[in-house]
Amino acid sequence: MSRIGKKPIELGEKTTAEMKEGVFSVTGPLGTLSRSFKSDIKIKVEGNLVVLEPVRTSLEINALWGTYASHIKNMVDGVNKAFVERLVIEGIGYKADVKGEKIVMGLGFSHLVNVEIPAGIKVVMEKNIVVISGSDKEQVTRFAAYIRSLKKPEPYKGKGIMYEGEKIRRKQGKKTV
Repeated sequence: MSRIGKKPIELGEKTTAEMKEGVFSVTGPLGTLSRSFKSDIKIKVEGNLVVLEPVRTSLEINALWGTYASHIKNMVDGVNKAFVERLVIEGIGYKADVKGEKIVMGLGFSHLVNVEIPAGIKVVMEKNIVVISGSDKEQVTRFAAYIRSLKKPEPYKGKGIMYEGEKIRRKQGKKTV
């Protein structure tokens, strides 16, 4: 039995949801999100609540029950309040700039790195901090992880791209005699 799946998901005041032919869609102030789900879990919209019930009992379906509940909760949260990821660019000469629908970054390579910003995501630069926001949590976190993977923080000087608040374990380096 899933503890997460048993709890009904509450919709906000300005949020509506519907389930049609295996596709669950949520509409709110920030837009509409939709996702297809398997028919192993029955998703019902009852007034201001979304209730999930498994069709039959098995280990896989119990795992899907909680997963689907988490996905639906993230969708409801996303159409009401945007998800935000903040990345810090650390290092001398490391910089980033948003130009139109691209992020242009100088990360210590011989060339600039250009990254296309996906649809539905907003990127803002604040000095050396990249702020990524959007209503789809999965898309925002995936894009933030991709940006971080371009230049992961290194343990000796701490240079690179890291999440805000992330602690980098530092190494001592070579000792001179």
